[in-house]
Amino acid sequence: MRWTKHGDGTRGYHHGNLKEALMRAALELIREKGPAGFTFAEAARWAGVSPAAPYRHFRDRDELLASVALQGFERFAAMLTTAWNGGRPTPRQAFDQLGKAYLAFARTEPAYYSAMFEAGIPLHNNPELLAASERAFAVLRDATEALIAGMPAGKRPPVLMMALHIWALSHGIASLFGRGDAARRALPMSPEELLEAGVLLYLQGLGVAKN
Repeated sequence: MRWTKHGDGTRGYHHGNLKEALMRAALELIREKGPAGFTFAEAARWAGVSPAAPYRHFRDRDELLASVALQGFERFAAMLTTAWNGGRPTPRQAFDQLGKAYLAFARTEPAYYSAMFEAGIPLHNNPELLAASERAFAVLRDATEALIAGMPAGKRPPVLMMALHIWALSHGIASLFGRGDAARRALPMSPEELLEAGVLLYLQGLGVAKN
C-alpha cells in the first residue's frame, strides 16, 4: 500500500486495502486525540475516502475501534510470548522479561494500548476480541503457574489470583509511568525498576524463592 499526504492534512491510499487504511487512520487519530476523541467521519477523512466508505467494512466507530483493539491484543500476545520464551533461561528470569515486555508495549504502541484498555469496548459483545484478550492473559497465567511449580503443593498460591495481582501491578505502572504518549507521569526511577521492585516484594511475601 502506498500512502500520500494531501494538502489538507489528510492521508489517502492508492490501490490499497480500505479496511487497513481505516485502521491506520484510527491509530493515528487515537495517538492525537485518544480513543474517544474522533468521529467515524474523521477516520474516513484521514484515510482520504468518502464518509460512506467505512461502512463497507465497519458498522460504526466502535466496530472500527474493536478491530484496532483486536489487532493490538494479537501483537501484545505475540510480544509477551516471545518475552516469556517458554520460561527460559529460568522461570524467574523469564518472568522479569515478561514484565519488561508489558511496559515496552505500552511505551512503543500507545495507540493500540489505548484502544485495548481505554476505549470502553465491551468484550462480552465481541467473542473474537474477548478470545484475543484471553490469549494475551494466558501467557501471564502460564508463566505464573511455571513460576510457582517448584513450591510445595500445599503452599502454592492460587494461580489465577496471583496472575491477576501481577497483571494489575504491571498494568498500573504501565498506564501511569510507562506510556509512550503525553499522559505519562514523571517518575524518579524507570518503570522497569519500579515493576521489578514491586514484583520482588510481592513474590517474597508469597514465599516464592528466586530461581
